[in-house]
Amino acid sequence: MTAPALSVESLSYGYGRGAFALQDVSLAVEAGSFTALLGPNGAGKTTLFALITRLFESTSGTIRIGGVDLRAEPTRALARMGVVFQQPTLDLDLTVRQNLLYFAALHGLPRRTAQARALEALERMGMAERIDETVRRLNGGHRRRVELARALLHEPALLVLDEPTVGLDVPARRAIVEHVHDLCRERGIAVLWATHLIDEIGPDDRVVVIHRGRIRAAGPVGDVNRDAGAETLTDSFNRLIAKEAA
Repeated sequence: MTAPALSVESLSYGYGRGAFALQDVSLAVEAGSFTALLGPNGAGKTTLFALITRLFESTSGTIRIGGVDLRAEPTRALARMGVVFQQPTLDLDLTVRQNLLYFAALHGLPRRTAQARALEALERMGMAERIDETVRRLNGGHRRRVELARALLHEPALLVLDEPTVGLDVPARRAIVEHVHDLCRERGIAVLWATHLIDEIGPDDRVVVIHRGRIRAAGPVGDVNRDAGAETLTDSFNRLIAKEAA
């Protein structure tokens, strides 16, 4: 059997003095699936992403990317993943092209290959004509598109995005959500998308509800609604959070 694009098993992480940000978290993201990690602010989403991207390291539990153990083979595992962090990470004084080619060079891509992939990724998002503009001149939505293009240059099998639409207006949010769903359908990329915005999750997506560092529900949206006895994901989420509070 093919290994999941991402497998997290029995993962815990604490910040000291018995305060756990994550407790016994397990989840899987399959190839071609859009999996939304849904939780309120402070639920543990960003901590989980920091562990998956190896900004943090936990001695408890296992993270595998495409079957490769992140702790045992970090370079090989991380090479299979593209990342869009919550905070912008582009160099504002470089052009779009320079930002993309610098990242490609870090992954060892030949310059000609990098140029072609950068242009292709930007064309898919209607950004090709902005390639020689400095990032500083772009609005927030366009900067996010560049970060997404950058994350795809090395053709990862897994794309992880931590609250990627924070601060964007509704049209910009919708465009990025739709584009990432298209990547799943058309290119078979596995996506883990952290959000606290339920309207970013489609009826055919998978959802993992996290609250206070624990997984409260996981599965296709329809299954989560059925198990929660609710008709909408909003109602399911509210019931799961209220149940925990009680």
